[in-house]
Amino acid sequence: MKRAAAAALTIDVIVDSEQWKDAGAAKAVVRRAVMQAAVALSTNPTELAIVLTDDRKMRALNRNWRGTDAATDVLSFATKNAGGRHLGDIVLAYETVVREAHREHKPLAHHLAHLAVHGFLHLLGFDHESDEEAREMEHAERAVLRQLAIPDPYHARAPARPEHAKPAAKQGARSRAHTARSA
Repeated sequence: MKRAAAAALTIDVIVDSEQWKDAGAAKAVVRRAVMQAAVALSTNPTELAIVLTDDRKMRALNRNWRGTDAATDVLSFATKNAGGRHLGDIVLAYETVVREAHREHKPLAHHLAHLAVHGFLHLLGFDHESDEEAREMEHAERAVLRQLAIPDPYHARAPARPEHAKPAAKQGARSRAHTARSA
């Protein structure tokens, strides 16, 4: 069953910035991380896109979708499309991801994998608006990252939410978490 979950996942990785000098390695890291998350969570057949961009473009997305005029590390755009296979998009900003990895003394590949998993979990409806939701999401992240042999990103510090948040719903593109709160 778990192999079927990975086989049923199609991931398109798009490089949208020249900042990603080693784009091949970055693509492999995010693809492997999300595949492992899909296996761990036994997701339904689906597809998604991961966009590797830069702070300038991320800032514009964050401003347009969340009303925050600043770059962030990762944004997730869940697709609400009954019957459609496209789960959504995950967008990662190079400079912010590199800066955070350096500040936290983590290998870039580990931080990138963590953020890709975090973004994927948002697409599945996980959130961190409350302490309970944050604990549940962090537990799922830790489980996936353990399978990837990546150290616990929350170890030796109080649980902290990444700098980002999910984008607000806009023009019919509502996240599952938002829909659940609205119902």
